[in-house]
Amino acid sequence: MDKDTPQKSRVVEEGIWVVGEALKKAPQLRGIPTGVEGLDELFFHAEIEGEKVIKKPLGGIPAYSVVNITGVSDTGKSLMVEQYAVKQAQRGERVAFITVESPAPFVSLGLKERANAMGVKFSQIENNIVLIDAASHSSLRDSIPNLLNTLAFAIKEYKVSHTIIDSITGLYEAKEMMARSVVRQVFNFMKKWYQTALLVSQKRSGHEELSAEAAGGYAVSHIVDCTMVLAKELIMTKTASQIYGKPVGEVVRLFRIDGCRLCGHDTKTRFLEIADTGLVKVGEPVSGG
Repeated sequence: MDKDTPQKSRVVEEGIWVVGEALKKAPQLRGIPTGVEGLDELFFHAEIEGEKVIKKPLGGIPAYSVVNITGVSDTGKSLMVEQYAVKQAQRGERVAFITVESPAPFVSLGLKERANAMGVKFSQIENNIVLIDAASHSSLRDSIPNLLNTLAFAIKEYKVSHTIIDSITGLYEAKEMMARSVVRQVFNFMKKWYQTALLVSQKRSGHEELSAEAAGGYAVSHIVDCTMVLAKELIMTKTASQIYGKPVGEVVRLFRIDGCRLCGHDTKTRFLEIADTGLVKVGEPVSGG
């Protein structure tokens, strides 16, 4: 057939599902504990008891979800995913940690520090975390097929159940027109391999602090299952001081779940704390938030 000849459209019957049949193939809705204090109880599922709908805590992020963690620099994104990695390793689960920004040896130091702060002996979990160093290897960073083939090998070789990418925006740096394509390929891969995945995405400083938009526009948040927004704000006015209950001149960090298509979730804007040990904690709601 000539390449310029349009192909005749066809019916793709295998793409049609009756919902009841699709549900039989769906995984069980359950929570994955994150290792971040104050976060796990913010997700819930609904059950019908008698004639009432009851909200029940899920106990963590939904299993097999692809979660976008977005924010400007110094808001705690990397700390949060490191805590998640340590928690899963402590549970005996295998984690693939794709490092795009910092070489693997430096990431391993951060993971060890996070483990120590969480009271976890690093020697007992270090073999449960597999680092894929895309920061040091442009052949991984600049080629999504190479990266995903390498990740597939790691998943099979090490029986990986969780994948972290820090950061996914580093995979389309200086080529943001490709952002949606990159994120879609990664998302589809995680679903195919039944991974629970955390994708760190960097925000430009010019973006609204508590928006879900990251570098590459809304490419990440429109595709993933769930988005968590981390922000920080310098209190400059008395009004802001009254809202946040902090003095003028202090920096506050904020957290919000900006949507989760797999289950219910808390919708309040909350304080986010970073302890001097480097651990992230989700706190109380902002007054009126």
